[in-house]
Amino acid sequence: MDRPPIKLLACEGARDLATAVAGHLGTSLTPSKDVWFACGEGKHVIDDNIRGADVYVFQRAALGLGAPDDHSPYDRLVMLLHAVDAARHADAERVTIVMPYLLGSRQDKRKGRTREGVSTGLFARMLREAGASMVISVEPHNEAISGAYAPALCVFEPVFIAHAFGDWMQQRGLAGELFASTDVGGLQLARRFSKHLHRGIVALSKERDYSQPNTVDHTTVIGEVRDRTVTIVDDIVDTAGSAVAAAEALWECGARDIVIAGIHPIHSAPAWDRLDGLAERARKRGFRFAVVGTSSVVHEGAPDWYQSFPIEAVLAEVVHSVNARGSVRGVTEG
Repeated sequence: MDRPPIKLLACEGARDLATAVAGHLGTSLTPSKDVWFACGEGKHVIDDNIRGADVYVFQRAALGLGAPDDHSPYDRLVMLLHAVDAARHADAERVTIVMPYLLGSRQDKRKGRTREGVSTGLFARMLREAGASMVISVEPHNEAISGAYAPALCVFEPVFIAHAFGDWMQQRGLAGELFASTDVGGLQLARRFSKHLHRGIVALSKERDYSQPNTVDHTTVIGEVRDRTVTIVDDIVDTAGSAVAAAEALWECGARDIVIAGIHPIHSAPAWDRLDGLAERARKRGFRFAVVGTSSVVHEGAPDWYQSFPIEAVLAEVVHSVNARGSVRGVTEG
C-alpha cells in the first residue's frame, strides 16, 4: 500500500536540488522558507498544508564555489532540525530527510583517540529526536553509519550511485582503463566502478598522520599503471590532498591521463589551488586531466577541467520508491 501524497520541502541551501527532484517527480516544492534573525537564530516556516503527508526535507551539509549562503554546516544542520520540527508540528504523517552528503559522516569513530566524541552518532540522535522517520544519504563514508540509527525510530537509507555515475563518466570518455581509490579504505568503492564498467583496478596505500588534519605523508601504488589511463574515485574530496597525492604517485609510476572523481566534491580551501596545480602539471606533460563531481555539492563558475554529474533524477527515483515502499537498491544499482 502506498503512503500518502509526497510533499517536498527545501531548506535554502538545497532549494535548487529539491526543485530539480520535484521536476523529475512531476510536482513542485511546498512553499516554505528559512528565516534568520539578526541575532543568528533561525526557524523554518511552512506556508502550506502538509497534514497527513509523506514529507521529504532537503538540505545540503556543504555548499560549493559561488554559493551565496554564508551559513556554516552547523547552521544548516540546525535549520534542518527546525524544518523537520516544523513538519512534525504541522502534523505530517512521516518526515524523511534527504541530505546527499551526511554531515559528520567522517566522524564515525575515534581513530585511536579516546577523548573525543563520535559526531555521526550525535547527529543521528538529533535528527531522530527532531522527528525524522528516515534519513536518505548518498554513498555514506562508511556503511556502518547505519548502526548509529535506531531503525524502530529512524531508518538510515543509503543510496549507491556508482553505476549511474560510472555510466555517465563512460559516456563522456572520463572512465579510465583502470580505477583506483585514494587509499585502501576506499578500494571497495573503486571496485564497484571497475566491476560495473569491466575495467581493471589498482590499489593505493595512503600514510597519514591523524594529528595533522588534511595532510598525506606518502602514497604507495599497488599494481601496474605504466602507460595506462586511470580514474581515481573517492567518496569525499575535501581539501583534495589525498587525490592530488594519488595522482602524483600514479604519474611517478608511469600512468598517463588522470581523472579524479568525487561523489561529494566539497573542495574546501586549498582544494581548488591544489587541483589547478595538478591540471597545469598534466598540461605540461601532455596528459589529459579532469575532475568530476556530483550535484551533491554545486560549484558555480568552476574551471573548465571540472564537470558535474546531476544526481537529481536518481534521488527522485529514490523518493518515489520510498513513498511506494519499493526497493531503493533496485532503482540505483539493480
